Formats: sequence, structure tokens, C-alpha cells
Amino acid sequence: MRRTIRRKAGWRAALLAVGAMTAGLLLTAPQQATAGPPNLLTNPGFETAGPAGSDMPACWSKSGWGDNDFTFATVAGAHSGTKAMKVSLTRRVDGDRKALVTENGTCAPTVVPGRQYDLSAWYKSNTPDVSVTVFRHDATAGWQYWTDLQNPPVSAAWARTEVRTPVVPPGTDKIAWGLSVYGVGTLTTDDYALEEVGAVPPQPTCTGTATECAKGKWEVIAAKNPVRSMHAVVLKNGKVLLIAGSGNDIAQFNAGTFTSAVYDPANGSFKTIPTPVDMFCSGHVQLSDGRVLVMSGNKGYPSADGTIGYQGLKDSYTFDPATEKYTKTNDMNGGHWYPSATVLGNGDVISFGGLKEDSTGNVTAEKFSAAQNKWLPMNEVNQTWSYWGLYPSMILMQDGRLFYSGSHTFGNGTQGTGSSVYDYGANTITDVPGLRNKDQRDESASVLLPPAQDQRVLTIGGGNNETNPAANRITDIIDLKQPSPAYTAGPDLPQGLVDQGAGKRPQTGAEGKMYVSAVLLPDGKVLETGGALHDRADPVYEASFFDPVTNTYQPGLATDPIPRTYHSASFLMPDGRVMSVGDNPGNGTYNHNVSIYTPPYLFKGARPQITSVIDNQWVYGDTQRITVNRAVAKAELIRPAAVTHSSDPNQRFVDLPLTVVNGTTIDLNVTSNPNLAPPGWYMLFAVDANGIPSIAQWVHLGGPSALAATAEPPTAHEHTFANELAAPKKNPAKRDSAPVAPSVAGCDRHYGTANVCVPTRFPAEVKATTKARCDWLAAHKYPARLKVNGSDPLRLDPDGDGYACT
Repeated sequence: MRRTIRRKAGWRAALLAVGAMTAGLLLTAPQQATAGPPNLLTNPGFETAGPAGSDMPACWSKSGWGDNDFTFATVAGAHSGTKAMKVSLTRRVDGDRKALVTENGTCAPTVVPGRQYDLSAWYKSNTPDVSVTVFRHDATAGWQYWTDLQNPPVSAAWARTEVRTPVVPPGTDKIAWGLSVYGVGTLTTDDYALEEVGAVPPQPTCTGTATECAKGKWEVIAAKNPVRSMHAVVLKNGKVLLIAGSGNDIAQFNAGTFTSAVYDPANGSFKTIPTPVDMFCSGHVQLSDGRVLVMSGNKGYPSADGTIGYQGLKDSYTFDPATEKYTKTNDMNGGHWYPSATVLGNGDVISFGGLKEDSTGNVTAEKFSAAQNKWLPMNEVNQTWSYWGLYPSMILMQDGRLFYSGSHTFGNGTQGTGSSVYDYGANTITDVPGLRNKDQRDESASVLLPPAQDQRVLTIGGGNNETNPAANRITDIIDLKQPSPAYTAGPDLPQGLVDQGAGKRPQTGAEGKMYVSAVLLPDGKVLETGGALHDRADPVYEASFFDPVTNTYQPGLATDPIPRTYHSASFLMPDGRVMSVGDNPGNGTYNHNVSIYTPPYLFKGARPQITSVIDNQWVYGDTQRITVNRAVAKAELIRPAAVTHSSDPNQRFVDLPLTVVNGTTIDLNVTSNPNLAPPGWYMLFAVDANGIPSIAQWVHLGGPSALAATAEPPTAHEHTFANELAAPKKNPAKRDSAPVAPSVAGCDRHYGTANVCVPTRFPAEVKATTKARCDWLAAHKYPARLKVNGSDPLRLDPDGDGYACT
């Protein structure tokens, strides 16, 4: 779905006017670089000519990519001295051009890992399509794109732009940077500077016990979750929507009892919400205005004899946090029990997979138009007629394509490598290599690692609901910035204690977890917690932090005392803590206890505070000023959770590079690319150098709402990532559905009711005898008398009285 967004004349004219005013402010009150070493750049003002025959000044190179017409010129009329650099684009389809500090040992400045640097330059431009782009040299991997930091406004007169880098990653010894032009127009620059940020922050003081400061703390709150929630959504007002529908309870389904609840962390209360249909195992996503779009759900439970499985609804609703009510939208084109739901850069939602009304696999793509507030007819949506399984993890890439990570909840045995790139505009699917054990990533978790600008995805654990082996410890990482991205092996998941019915014991060998939760935290780490050794059985008590900077786990964190397996969810709250709900093992029970995790960063001393946000309505490519009570090292937007079954493909952490005005006044530089941060409400965190976050403030990111309603958003600065993929696969011919076994959920319906899941295949260590299987069922607290529905394929009723294990 690569696209070029064009501005209309009114929007561009408004930007030019705003840019002229901004330039005046910058000239009269330029922001000073933080005290530190002198300018680390060679030839910062282009005054020294390049070697004989070169048409660029010393230590500067022409750089850029794409289909565009451009010129580079060293010109007079400099900000200081006699020379400036002028880069012009006269035609553009895609790509950018920039004068870049030459990437070699002589010209590129040396930097220190763990430090930050202030970059500044003087410029004039007649286009807002300008970005400060930084590259870094890795001692092992060589030169590579690092990040875009800022979009300086249009300025007819000389203006100064300044922005601070993130912390320099390990292994980086040099950086190079320049101002990119990625729209038709002209940019003139001069007097570049790069200066190291000086002061090293004091070490934090532990305010809790030594264990709390190292491992964090779990607390089970007194209030109980009143509904058997399968889904959790953090709303724009900080409350939490918990959706149960029938709660995987066929008695409630038959009675038409469908429930949701709203939890208010301000007072610890739960409010039960009338729920119109069975939203059990639906899909959900937050729309740009903060409403929650809930799609599909459960039309019917499996038949007792197992000849038909779960059936998907066509129904779709929105939930409004203000009124706390559901409102029906138009129907989807078909049922989608367990659908994906990914919000796109324009605010539309795309959905794949799941089961149709007749329990077959749905092969149609569905698209919800944000502008029209409805699901589009099938003939208006590109179709590949592919079956993606259930809850396929589809993550939006920086150029609008989707990355299928290989994580799903049921859907083993699909063709290909297990992961792929889907291009909606071209209507193609291209396999991506490297995912290990692709048919044992069922019930795994995938997450776009912080920050979203890095375009790296981590998959964690999983198993196979059909063959039911012990869950694995595998983690794989893919860097979507690479021309031909491929998964590489990550570190093994840390191990904890597992309870298989005879008390907790240490995990051994290759034992890992499925149904694990992965939560992005404001300090930039990922909390993994919860999970089970087998499908819906054998909870694992283990938690760790994954650090995307070092690609390592910090094991041995405090563990949730409540088992969190099937139908559990963990998610970030605006106060920086993590909430965990649910547990619905195969015996059909449900755990209503609610746990709260306080990470170690909240035991490190006083938190920074965001004392003011000048404007909570943000525009792409904008600069937004906040004030804080003390110095901070970074700020970010975190999209609030909409999670179910280990799946939240819209979870993302978007870096906001800082321009530090003084110790308490900071300008935050917002990405111009809505594919990195799709429109909607976000939690804004400010974080100090010790990783201690503020309490979040809510801000809305979207288009130019202050201008004409018909104005288009700024051009997105996209990059040529994943541009050398293999040839796309041939799409299947048009078809109605894909065949799916009624036992897709891994349950043998010959025993008990539909909400009790007797495994189709028992764990490998359970002998294939009546006694061993019945002992396992008893240890895992299955009902004592399970009615046999028809035949007895697992030989659980040898006396033929119609009940298993009696």
C-alpha cells in the first residue's frame, strides 16, 4: 500500500504562512545547544571545497533515493561565511535527496554509546517536506539508517533547527546526518553543528525493598472482574473496557447473556455494560476518534458431536467511551470468528482470517472506511483469497504494507515460510524467510519493538494446538529496514516454574510458553508475563524484560501469583503500571482475580512530571511544546492496548525526539509518517535518564484539524525498507472459503459441553491409556462427570455408561 500523499493548495499555503511566523520567532530567540564539547563536525559551513574534480564541499556527499528530479548546488548568500548548500526537487514520485555528512572515518564524527547529541543547522525552505535524517555506523554491521528526528517548518528567511538524538546504541562509533527533502521544493542549509549533551544524571535511589527495586511487585486487588472477559481495551479516558460476550460459557450463550464491563482505575470500580451480541472471540481496534470498533464474534458454539465448530458473526459495533454504549455499524461481508484488526495510516481498518458462519475459514479481506464509518462492500476491497488462520498478527509497516509476523491463534499448516509481507495496493503476498518452527508458533506473541521507527518485530514462544507439544522458548527477531528482511534467532525465553497439577516445578530443557503477554513499557523495554506450557493447561509463573537495545532478556522478575493462560490479557496503564486479567483453562473455569504489576522503574525515586501540554491535538510533522518539572531524556507516544489471545498488532511505541529549550521546556518532534503512528489517541510519557516515566497525558494525533476540513495530511517521509523481497506468491483463485477442521480450537467435542476443552491430543508425556488420560484430566480439575457425545475416540468411557472417567 505504498502511496504518495499530495497536499492541496490551501494546506500548503497555510503551512507557508505558519512557517514564516515560526521563522521570525526562531531568529529572534534561537535555541542554544546544550553545554558540552565544541562542534564535532568537519567543514560545518561548506567553506572548504572538496578534492579536485568533486562537485561537493569537503566531507559532504550527495545522498538519497527514489524516482525524482533533483539538483545539488553550492551557493552564495550563506547564513555565515560565503557558501551554503542548496538541494532542489523539481519532480517527485517517491524518495528523498539530501546533503549528508560523508560516511567515513575522517568526516563522520565519533560518538559514545549511551550518550545523546544535539544536532543543529540553519536553513531556508519553501516546502514542509523536510526531515532531519541520521545514519549510524555499527562496528559490526557498518553504516545503516538510524532515524528521522524532526520536520523543520517552512521558512523564507534563515531559521535554526535543533534536535537531540536518542541515546546512542551499543556498538555505534560514528554518526552522519543531513536534512532530507522529500517533496517538490528547495532547501538551503548552512552552519551545521553536532555537540555532545554533557551532564551525566545521578544514579537513582531505591525507594522500595531491594527485591522490588530489582524485580518489581505484583498485587492482587480486592475487586474482582465481574465478567468472564476475553478482550481488554484501554480507553482514551484511562478506563478499561473488558469484553466477555458469553465468556466461553455455553449456558450464558443459550440464555442470551452477553456482558462487558468498564474498569475505572481512579476508584477501582467495575461497571457492567449491556452487550448486544456474543462478542466472545471478536476482533477490536481503536478508531482515530477514540471509539472502539468491535467486529464479528460468536454466532454459535460447536455441536456436541464435533461435526461443526465455532461459527463467526457478521455483526459489527462501535463502543463510545463517553457514553459507554455500543452502537451498531453495518455488517461485515462475512463472519470472522477470531479476526485480525489493523488500523492503517489513514485511519481505515483492515481485517483478515477467522471462521465464517459455517465454521469454514474466511478468505476475504474486510476494510472499514473511517471516512464513511462503515465496512466497504467486498467489490471495493482488494482480495487475494488467502486464508490467514485465526487472529493472524498483521503489523503496519512504515510504508503502509502489512507484515504478517507468523503469530496466530490456531492456523497451523498454512503454506509458505510462516511470515510474509502483504501489499494491499499491489494485492500481493511475499514470503519472508527465517521464522523457526513455523507450525509451532500457534498462540505466540508478536510485538513491534520500541521505537516504531526502528521497524523491528519480536515473536515469542508458542506451540501447536493440534499436536499439543510442550510450548517452546523460541524467540525470533526481524529488522524490516533491511532490503531483504529475514528473521534471525533471538535469545531463548527465560524459564520459570510450571504447575502441571502436582505443584510447581522448574521448567527444563526446551520448555517455554504459549499465550504469553508482551507489553511495551515507557522505558522502552518489553514485559513478557503469563502463559502456559500446553494449550489451555499448565500455567507458567515467569516474567522478564526484553531490552531491544541489547537484544537480551532480564530474567527473574516478580511473577503474577494468578495463573494467566487462555483468555488472559496484560496491558499498560497510563500510570506506568501493568494490569492483568483473566484465565480460562481447558476445564471451563474462569479466574476473576485482577493483578497489578508495578515495574522496578517506579521504585527508583520521584517521577518526572509533565506539568503542561500546550495542545493535545497534534498534527503529523508538527512540533509540540511541553513543560516538565525536571530534565528528561526522552518522550514517546504509546498506543493504548486492544488485546486478546496474546494478540495486539496495533501496540506501538513512537519516539518523539526532543528539542531542549531549557531544563523544563521541551519541544517534541512528531513524525510526519502516519504509518508509524496511525491516527488516534495516545499516551504521552516523558522519561528521565534513569528510565523513570511520568504519568501519561492523553494526546490526539491526526490530520490538520485546525485547517480546512478537506485538507490532506503532510507527505509521509517513507524509506526504501524491505524493497528487495523475493517474487510474490501466486494468489489463489477466487473462492468462498478455506476448509477448516471443526476441531480447529484443539478440543475434542465428544466430551462435556462446548466450553470444556478436552484436548484432541494430550501432551506427549501422557500415555495413550484411559487411566493416564483420566488422571491428567483430574489433576487439571476437569469436571468429574463428562458426558460422552456420541462415540468415544479417546477411550475415556470403557464401561460404556455414557460418562468419561467414571
